[in-house]
Amino acid sequence: MEITDLITPLSVVAQLRAANKKTALQELAKRAAGMTGLPERTIYEILMERERLGSTGIGMGVGIPHGKLPGLTKLYGIFARLERPIPFEAIDDRPVDLIFLLLAPEDAGADHLKALALVSRLLRDRAACEKLRGTDNAEALFALLTDAATHAA
Repeated sequence: MEITDLITPLSVVAQLRAANKKTALQELAKRAAGMTGLPERTIYEILMERERLGSTGIGMGVGIPHGKLPGLTKLYGIFARLERPIPFEAIDDRPVDLIFLLLAPEDAGADHLKALALVSRLLRDRAACEKLRGTDNAEALFALLTDAATHAA
């Protein structure tokens, strides 16, 4: 699995404006609805259901909200660099400014786990995250993500 199996240049958001975790997830659900054809509310509810189990803030300013949805036929990803860090109840209590949303088909099983591992490995790389924080251009972010994923593999 490659990062380009999850994101395209159109699924990278350079300056997501959100005041808190709820609004960030609402914005991402809205964008995901446009990509997947599924209702925004359904996507948002799945994401919030997962957050109730425990925050998807993995530390170092990174969040990886994810969920499985009926009606999806493939994995979808959206990467967002926030305008400013927001509280996310992350495991290290630091605010989050990089979010990688991952949506998978209900029966994705191993593919969902492989995608989570790929994204997690990529965003645990401090150097890669610093580069991502250093630009607010969507095309540059996409290039950095695909380049970093190639080197992390």
